[in-house]
Amino acid sequence: MAVALVVAAGRGERLGSSGPKAFAALCGKPMLEWSIAALQSISAINQIVVALPSGGRAPEGCLGVLGGDTRSASVRAALTAAKADGDPVLIHDAARPLVTSELIAAVLAALDGVDAAIAAAPVTDTTKECDDAGIVLRTLERSRLWQVQTPQVFTRAALELALDAPDHVLAAATDEAWLLERAGGVVRVVPAPAENLKVTTPLDLLVAEQLLAGRAD
Repeated sequence: MAVALVVAAGRGERLGSSGPKAFAALCGKPMLEWSIAALQSISAINQIVVALPSGGRAPEGCLGVLGGDTRSASVRAALTAAKADGDPVLIHDAARPLVTSELIAAVLAALDGVDAAIAAAPVTDTTKECDDAGIVLRTLERSRLWQVQTPQVFTRAALELALDAPDHVLAAATDEAWLLERAGGVVRVVPAPAENLKVTTPLDLLVAEQLLAGRAD
């Protein structure tokens, strides 16, 4: 059976909240609880471990652990606390509260013959690579570019391999799929809906509230 690790230890300075971002109010309840509800609807997931900020409490039915100073440190702490037989392992950011059960199920199903499957959205804007002075070096072929999101699902062995990296590498990692790529793992992308946005700024929070309200209509 699968286990889910939810990264919720971020401080959320850019959001401007008075406390940790995962606990900012979103349509009447903490942001974290929206993701938890979607994960709890998946029968294949039999444990949810939440990496929390100091003083944070895990939602009902979840195991809470103290997160680390970096994203990967939080993931390692949650993986260590998860059931030893939990495989595959799903990782999700609490800052993506609009995740759906359909997307979670699709990413789990895509872990077939690969080491990891990750939610991602195709790049739709023209994208250019620039140097430090802002001079354009080249225009990238957007048909081959994807914006990486969560959830991300790994075989347990692949995730352990990805996290077996020097501390300075782990500190620089923005997601575990990149760590797995550098270790030689095979990663598959799964198209995600546009609404699976990451809440980083007050504007993102406003958009998320409107989208969630629309689901209730």
